[in-house]
Amino acid sequence: MMRPANDIDIVWLARDAVDFRKGINGLSVLVEEQLARDPFSGQLFVFINKARDKVKVLYWERAGFCMWQKRLEREVFKWPDHLDGSVLTLDGQQLNWLLDGYDLKAMRPHRSLRYSTVL
Repeated sequence: MMRPANDIDIVWLARDAVDFRKGINGLSVLVEEQLARDPFSGQLFVFINKARDKVKVLYWERAGFCMWQKRLEREVFKWPDHLDGSVLTLDGQQLNWLLDGYDLKAMRPHRSLRYSTVL
């Protein structure tokens, strides 16, 4: 399983939803232009789509960009819009809670879903 480490000090979240047709190039430009951060820093940059059912994580690792995506089947991510600023910051543990479906304000997760087939 690929998951961010809980001991990551800082994770950058874009407050506003982004067009999820953007790939590595488009998101790395957003990191520089909208978040005013260095996409080559090795830090995690997290984006959400308008429907709030998909998250993309972008980061630089040694010699290239990596991008990770999670799609929810029935729920939506509880984006922490109660925090101030155009760029939100979390730590690794908080990011994992967010990915698990926790509302960081209320600390309640999504319900677990079990499927037997994708067909």
